[in-house]
Amino acid sequence: MATSTVRKKQDSQHSPKNSGNFVLGVAKVAGGTVLGVTMLASSVIAGGLVGLALSFRNLPDVRVLKNYVPTETTYIYDVKGKILDSLHGEHNRDVIKLEEASPHLKRAVLAIEDSHFYHHDGINPNSIGRALVVNWRSGGVVEGGSTITMQLVKNLFLARDRTISRKLAEAVLAMRIEQIFTKDQILEMYLNNIYWGHNSYGAETAAQSYFKKPAADLNLAEAAVMAGLIQAPEDYSPFINYQETKRRQKLVLDRMEKLGWITAAEAQEAREMPLMVGQPTAWKTSELPYITEAVIAELQRRFGEEAVMKGGMRVQTTVDYNFQRMAEDTVAQAHQRLRNRGLYADQVALVAVDPRTHFVKALVGGVNYKESQFNRAIQSLRQPGSAFKPFVFYAAFASGKYTPGSGIEDAPVRYRDGSAFYEPKNYGGSFAGTVSMRDAIVRSLNIPAVKLGQEIGLDKVIEICRTLGIKSPLDPVVSLPLGSIGMTPMEMAGAYATFASNGWHSEPTIIVRVTDSSGNIILDNTPQPRLVLDPWATASLTASLTGVLQGGGTAPGANLGRPAAGKTGTTSSERDVWFVGYVPQLSTAVWIGNDNYRPLGGGVTGGGYAAPIWREFMMEALKNEPVLQFPAASNFPRPKN
Repeated sequence: MATSTVRKKQDSQHSPKNSGNFVLGVAKVAGGTVLGVTMLASSVIAGGLVGLALSFRNLPDVRVLKNYVPTETTYIYDVKGKILDSLHGEHNRDVIKLEEASPHLKRAVLAIEDSHFYHHDGINPNSIGRALVVNWRSGGVVEGGSTITMQLVKNLFLARDRTISRKLAEAVLAMRIEQIFTKDQILEMYLNNIYWGHNSYGAETAAQSYFKKPAADLNLAEAAVMAGLIQAPEDYSPFINYQETKRRQKLVLDRMEKLGWITAAEAQEAREMPLMVGQPTAWKTSELPYITEAVIAELQRRFGEEAVMKGGMRVQTTVDYNFQRMAEDTVAQAHQRLRNRGLYADQVALVAVDPRTHFVKALVGGVNYKESQFNRAIQSLRQPGSAFKPFVFYAAFASGKYTPGSGIEDAPVRYRDGSAFYEPKNYGGSFAGTVSMRDAIVRSLNIPAVKLGQEIGLDKVIEICRTLGIKSPLDPVVSLPLGSIGMTPMEMAGAYATFASNGWHSEPTIIVRVTDSSGNIILDNTPQPRLVLDPWATASLTASLTGVLQGGGTAPGANLGRPAAGKTGTTSSERDVWFVGYVPQLSTAVWIGNDNYRPLGGGVTGGGYAAPIWREFMMEALKNEPVLQFPAASNFPRPKN
């Protein structure tokens, strides 16, 4: 009994007037009595249970709780902190410290569940004696007599069958827990683990679900509702039966008043206070599904599915909610205009990347997520057509053999491609004769691009694509310079972003940072740009691509009235049309096509259809951005041949 006496003295420090962490008021027991049970009876019952412990040698070792980490919900936020989505398995839970729970909530829970919590060693002999009598009379377990510690044991270690042996095991384990952990630690574990209804586990998640506020901010009326839910959360839920909720709230408030933990006036005020009830949060859909699905895929690749669904990550994305909404609206409205023009394209996708950081700023995987969840921005490999040519022309400039003014012959040519011959044709079938490299880009001539691919080497072109972050399979076929191999809009926007930064590259990402629920950083995507392209060659390419948006180019409809560069893409049979372009602050790829690869129709081009969508988006995206100039090639030394 010496140990027990010391424990009682320690626990008395947690009384409502002495504990800074936990203002409870548990020193006053109901009516100031102990229900007629003497200390001798308590010792006999406790001693008997300790003896029974010999029969429970196979019970779990409660010391594992020292390293126990409850599963937690992972949250995804936009770049400014707005919640976009929550991810969890069976348990939707946010873990908090005991001091982060409202004092009202702690008092209300103890009042209705275990008012003697700070005065027992895991079991309450009074409650157990009463329950034994009731159960003996009924011939089964109908009343538990459980303390908060016993309830914690049941939730964490034991099956939920209502048998005498399970209740005895519960009591033994509760006493073991009380020998290892402080009362505050036990109560903290309890508040974080119990089920509060509607897939909300723990007080924080429940408070956010029921009242749209943290557990720390719950007032007395709300705390009494929360405490009243514990016995049967769905039955007493304000989402299901508001009258039953109020009945349970009154029961809790009455108990608190009887214990002397609140005054009659406080109880009455709480009963009369209207409840501003929220809505269940466990199964809310994503605010920006195209973004969050891309984030989830990246998290699972890095950390595994279980860590993502149970690890309580806090994920800050690179995307601003309003900016992404603007991009989605632009795509949806543009698609409707395409239909009005008689173009029956199933889908439009758009990706925008900041060249200064390579952070994704917008990602639209289709026209309507509710109708189709396939994310074409990152999952669909579509031929980029002539939008691939800048990779070839950059390689030519970087070789030191060509400048934008160098001449190249646009005339019929024939190449062996495997066992067959390949004869590239220009769009429209004509030939221009000798043209400058710049004109070949501006006019999107096919034959010069194929010739350059053979001259520079297709392996070199593929190497440059890899340097720019393109991971899709690329084969050195003769037609590669004409974009005959599939790539994603994300890859195209990210690669062009490196042109926009004049050769500085970071790995494109949609995640800024990931922390655990305590704020410890587990992934930091702070940009670490590297100069991966030759500055002169890149500046020369950009200067040439600015002509695409001018008169004589293939996309005057993309002109922004400020320095901008880009390239159209139209594949054979018009199955895919593109425009990919950039200013120093933003690189954007727009793709139009059908999921079943049905041709869009004769005469459909990237310049005529994708470029106007690009311009509309860019005008809105850049309206608060200053006009910036691209660096001139004359500022850099030309690479040696």
